[in-house]
Amino acid sequence: MKDDQTGFFNSKWFYRIISLIFALTLFMYVNGSKNGFLHQTTRNGNSTALMSNKTETMKMPLDLTVNSQKYVVTGYPQYVRVKISGPSALVTTTMNTQNFKVYANLNNLGNGEHTVKLKTSGLNSELRARVIPATIKVKIQPRITTALPVEVRLSAKTVNGNYKVGTPKASLNTVQITGAKSEVKRVAKVIAVVNVPKNATSDLQQQVTLQAIDRRGQTVNVVVMPSTISVTVPINANKSDGNSSSSSSSESSSNKTSESQSQSSQSEKSLSSESSSDSSNS
Repeated sequence: MKDDQTGFFNSKWFYRIISLIFALTLFMYVNGSKNGFLHQTTRNGNSTALMSNKTETMKMPLDLTVNSQKYVVTGYPQYVRVKISGPSALVTTTMNTQNFKVYANLNNLGNGEHTVKLKTSGLNSELRARVIPATIKVKIQPRITTALPVEVRLSAKTVNGNYKVGTPKASLNTVQITGAKSEVKRVAKVIAVVNVPKNATSDLQQQVTLQAIDRRGQTVNVVVMPSTISVTVPINANKSDGNSSSSSSSESSSNKTSESQSQSSQSEKSLSSESSSDSSNS
């Protein structure tokens, strides 16, 4: 019996069974460790990915590609929002530098109202951008230019003291206004408003910003060229006091002349009387 057991442990089947058990144990151990390692790697990888990407929204000016010498565009927003997503470092850099632009291409459009799509240019290829709003409505009109006279308006026509305000004189009598046809037609006049201080005692010269206004006095959205002009306002001394003084002096002189003539007449009468008396005594 002992020999049989010894023979079994020394047989090939014993070693085969032991090898199979060892192989199964090793397989289970390696497979379990591998699954655990992969699970951990995947979880850490997702965490890293989440930490390295972000999304930010920024405010950007809107550029229009259009022939500005021929057309005027109205109705569009000056700024739009851009939602940027991608690697954290790139998003942060883009937020700080704003090294891209948002634009609408209007080169192939003519007069009238249009709906156009907004696009981005110069953005890093690893970033994704969404413009808000995605489209805008614009109105394209022909650009026209015309000339209008300048009207000077004074904030006050009287000043304190013995001074009065004279007729103002502008450095230019007419200026040009440029803009959309519908806006230019609204302009009723171009004015230059001059602020006249109440204590002014000498001529004023001011550089005044011109305003294009409609019949209601509201400012019209056009370009005035030049935008400013020089206006001179004379401040003269009031001459009424001088006339009064001159009149008083004249009256005083007249009175003195009358008194002198009266005294001369009395003197002549006295001399005549004395001469007559002397002739009688003789």
